[in-house]
Amino acid sequence: MGRILAFDYGTKRVGIATTDPLRIIANGLTTVHSKDIFVFVSNYIKAETVDLFVVGEPKRLNNTQTQNTKYVNIFVNQLKKQFPLIPVVFVDERFTSKMAFQTMIDAGLKKKDRKDKELVDQISATIILQSYLEQINIK
Repeated sequence: MGRILAFDYGTKRVGIATTDPLRIIANGLTTVHSKDIFVFVSNYIKAETVDLFVVGEPKRLNNTQTQNTKYVNIFVNQLKKQFPLIPVVFVDERFTSKMAFQTMIDAGLKKKDRKDKELVDQISATIILQSYLEQINIK
């Protein structure tokens, strides 16, 4: 069974999380610059088996698209084009940044460390992936 790779896509940075090989736990992996994401994914896939991509889908509270939705869709289309054998699933990413920030507070991170946007993006990707894992385990 291959891993699941999750993305919190932004125009500057992409937070990335992955599962363990048994798909039990979501772990933050890293944050990469958006322009480097496809090189990173290619290298990761050479080292690890990946069966699924999970991408955070930006939505407003009223379920409409956000400004970032078009960029996420472009990213997903490129992902599908470069890795056509790996399916892509969207997961609602509303509130993940706030949840990530709260996670940092709960973990006791200092105020200075909580300003690290790369860490927020990585934690957000982990929350997106954990949300997906919970959805498939309920069914």
